[in-house]
Amino acid sequence: MSGVPEIDLTDPEVMRDPFTVYGRARERSPLARLLIPGLPMWALTRHEDGRAMLGDPRFELNANSFMRPDVPEDCLPYMRTMTEMSPPEHARLRRLVAPAFTARRAADFRPGMEPIVERLLDDLPGHVEDGSVDLFTHLTRPLPMDVICELVGIPEPDRPRWRAYGATVAAGSGKGFAEAVPGIMEGAKAAVARRRGELRDDLVSDLIRAQAEDGDRLDDTEMVTLVWQLVLAGQTPTNLIANAVLALLSHPGQLAVLREDPGLMPLAVEELMRWCGPTLLSIPRYAREDIELHGVPVRKGEAVTVAVAAANRDPRAFADPDRFDVGRRGGAGHLGFAHGPHFCLGASFARVQTEVALTGLLRRFPGLALAASPDELRAPDPGTWRLTALPVTL
Repeated sequence: MSGVPEIDLTDPEVMRDPFTVYGRARERSPLARLLIPGLPMWALTRHEDGRAMLGDPRFELNANSFMRPDVPEDCLPYMRTMTEMSPPEHARLRRLVAPAFTARRAADFRPGMEPIVERLLDDLPGHVEDGSVDLFTHLTRPLPMDVICELVGIPEPDRPRWRAYGATVAAGSGKGFAEAVPGIMEGAKAAVARRRGELRDDLVSDLIRAQAEDGDRLDDTEMVTLVWQLVLAGQTPTNLIANAVLALLSHPGQLAVLREDPGLMPLAVEELMRWCGPTLLSIPRYAREDIELHGVPVRKGEAVTVAVAAANRDPRAFADPDRFDVGRRGGAGHLGFAHGPHFCLGASFARVQTEVALTGLLRRFPGLALAASPDELRAPDPGTWRLTALPVTL
């Protein structure tokens, strides 16, 4: 199409260096065409346009936005999460659950996250083989599910099983993913039932207590579905923390700045999410009507995404955007957690978890260093910037 750059997502260059590929497209045009086998879609490449689309009711998330695993029939009532809903259904649930996911509530849970991180760090030296240890396997992958178990109140004997579920979910779709779903659902049902009988200071208890002014409450199906959604979306820190460690070890000057002033950690986490966050493309939205984007007709039912990798390095939104700067002010406007009605519900928890993990890791291992070339560690994934391993020397 004339003037609209096309990006083939099977191109190895897109997977090797998406920031450069998407960045070139962004400077050519605010709109690109993504060539995806079976599902071509439009991509907005600039920050302002992407932010606007994510908050525009003419574009909707629906069941087509997600790859749904083939699960037993009794799991189906819990598979349609809030992410797929539109107003007013989405607004009702969001209003009920939002108080449990505030920045203050996430900060309240920090003391519960710190011992989890410390235990994983304690175990790292025991996993050293041939002089190095894989942080991906032994820290960043198990951590999010361990935190979710703490938030949800999963009993200690069940946690190894949930950790296995987390590894399967983080790996994405496939047979193992579908097989993990019934176990997660059963655990979620049990967690909700336990807390109905005995409220505590945890997330499920918060959700049980949640009641709107008109008396509206979450029912058990909605509660179990939310725990399932938490398991799905809660794996984000796996890739964010791994990317963050790689970025810091690859930029020793910035690592030194952060070690010297640990108070910069909240700013650093925002910068890491902007500069090397795992989301390259937003979850696709579908046009609810015929729309024109930058002079290009987008038909009702066509898919549109935001090239987050381009938008988060848009010079129109960020000064010197390709520079990694742990002290950057104004980097919190990134789209790494999306924007609008479907802004990531767990963003505050992901931020705190990342802060706790990086703070502990840098404090405990001052000599931390990469034990492999970064180019050897990347997963060939056009939608998510992630690693398959992160070998380091302690």
